[in-house]
Amino acid sequence: MTLRLATLSLLILYPIAWFAPLMRAGLLPIFGLSEISVITGLQSLWRSDVALALIVTVFAIFAPYVKTIGLALVQWNLLDRRTLPALHVLGKLAMADIFLIALYITLVKGVSYATVETAWGLYLFTACILAGIGLGIVTDRQQAETME
Repeated sequence: MTLRLATLSLLILYPIAWFAPLMRAGLLPIFGLSEISVITGLQSLWRSDVALALIVTVFAIFAPYVKTIGLALVQWNLLDRRTLPALHVLGKLAMADIFLIALYITLVKGVSYATVETAWGLYLFTACILAGIGLGIVTDRQQAETME
């Protein structure tokens, strides 16, 4: 039951993480920093680069959420456990988005006129992704034990 509650809690935590500030960025700290979230970043990408926006949308929104829904369905025996390997792949795709964010922060910090600070949303989003991967592993083990 605890495993199911943890999985269902991710369905609430992901949308919070998408709107939470991932970072604060701006030119020189004296001008103030604007907060960037997954959603505001995607909005900006959709205006400038549709192909990249589509990729990031899949990595940041669809992959982790579909994986979490799939895990919940497996845990409630509404989806065959043979789908777990595919769900694990979705979790790994979601990690690619965190890599892209970290790479962006590293690159921008190298520019002397720009200021970037990580915010609590980056840690929440990362924790959600890692929790989803962990829950997937535990679910896989639990399902294997039930089959024996």
